[in-house]
Amino acid sequence: MRRAHRTRRAHRAGTRRLALVLAGAAVAAGCAAGGGGSGSGGGSGGPGVRDRTTAPAAPAAGTAEATETAAAAVPTAHGTLLVADFGGSTVTFVDPARGPVGSVEVGTAPYGLALGADGRAWVATAEGVAVVDTATRTGLGRIPYRTGTGPVTTGEYRGGGMGIALAPDGRRLYVGVNVPGGAGVLEVVDTATRTVTATVPVGRRPFDVDVAPDGREVYATGHDSYDVTAVRADTLAARRLVVAPYGERGPGSWLKPHYAVVRPSDGRLLLPFEGERLAVLDPATGRVTVEPMTADIHQHGAALAPDGTLLVVGAAEGRDAASLTVRSPGGAERTVPLEGPHEDVAVSGDGRTAYVTGGFTREGHWDGITVVDLRSGTTRRLPAGERPLGIVVLR
Repeated sequence: MRRAHRTRRAHRAGTRRLALVLAGAAVAAGCAAGGGGSGSGGGSGGPGVRDRTTAPAAPAAGTAEATETAAAAVPTAHGTLLVADFGGSTVTFVDPARGPVGSVEVGTAPYGLALGADGRAWVATAEGVAVVDTATRTGLGRIPYRTGTGPVTTGEYRGGGMGIALAPDGRRLYVGVNVPGGAGVLEVVDTATRTVTATVPVGRRPFDVDVAPDGREVYATGHDSYDVTAVRADTLAARRLVVAPYGERGPGSWLKPHYAVVRPSDGRLLLPFEGERLAVLDPATGRVTVEPMTADIHQHGAALAPDGTLLVVGAAEGRDAASLTVRSPGGAERTVPLEGPHEDVAVSGDGRTAYVTGGFTREGHWDGITVVDLRSGTTRRLPAGERPLGIVVLR
C-alpha cells in the first residue's frame, strides 16, 4: 500500500568588543558611505540602496547597525552561503561554520537565486528581480517584472519570480514568473541595462529555470502543468515537453515536476519524482526515460556536484522523515537522514559538502540549513535567515 504522502502528497556575528573595533575601522576607512550590511535603506534606487549624494552618519558604536556596517567593511569570503529568506524580504549571508553574518533587503518573499561570475547575485522576489553585490553585501536595486501578477503576497502560491538562471556568458538572465491562476511567463533580462527585454509564455508555476551548457536553450519547469518549456535563446521559440512519469493528474496531485538539473555530459535534464523515479528528459527529442530511485519520499530541490553526483532533497511531508539522496553518475544511491522539512540544496566547490535549506515551500519549515558531509554522511544544523529557500555558494 502506498504511504499517505502519495495521495495528499541570530546568529549575531562577533561580540561587543569586535563590533567596536570593526566599526571604528570602517569609519576610519570611509566605508560607511558605500552602504552595506543589512541594506535597509530603500528609496527610489531599489532595495538596500542608500542615497549616495550625502554620506550617512556613522552608526553608534556597539549597536546592531554598527556591527552590520563593520561586517560589510570586510569583503565576503569565498564559500560563504547566500540564502533567500522566503519568509521575509532579505537575503542572508551565512558563514558555513558560524551562521549568519549579514543580510540585505531585496523585496517580498525571495525565492530563487542566480550567481554571476562578477559576484552579483540576482534574486527572484514577489516584487521584481533584486540585484546584490555579494562582495560588499550591498543592494543594487530591483528590476520590476513586465508581467502583471496581482497584489504582492507571500506563501507558496504567491505571484512573482520563482526559478531563475543566468546565461553562461552572464549577459542574459532568465526568470520564471508565476501568475496566480494562469500560465507562467519566462522573462528575459539584459544584465547590462537591467531591463526586461522579452517575455515568453511557459507552464504553470515555473518552480525552476535552467540553461543548457552552451547557452542555446533555456528550460522552465512548469510544476502545475507537468512540463518543461524549452525556449531557444536566439529566437525565443518555445516547445512544450511533457514530463509526467505518473501521468498528468491535475494541479492537485503531488506527482508533479519540481526542480531539474542539466547534466553537462549530454545536456539532458534530470527531474526526480517521489524518491521513486528519475525522469531523464532529452530536450532535443522530448523523449523521457525513467530510472529507479530508492528514497521513497516526496522530493524537491536538486543539484549536481562537480563529479556528476546528483543530490536530491527529500522534502518531508506528514510522517515522512526528510533525507538527502546522494546518487552517483552510475545510478548507485545512498540516503542521508535529515531532521525536519527541507527544500533546496547547494554543494561546495570541492564537492565534499552539501547545504540543504529548511525553508520548504509548504508549512513546517524552520529557519536554518543542514550541513552534510558527503563522505561521512554526518550532519549538523546551522541557523540561517528566515525560512531560507533558494541557496548558492559564493565563489
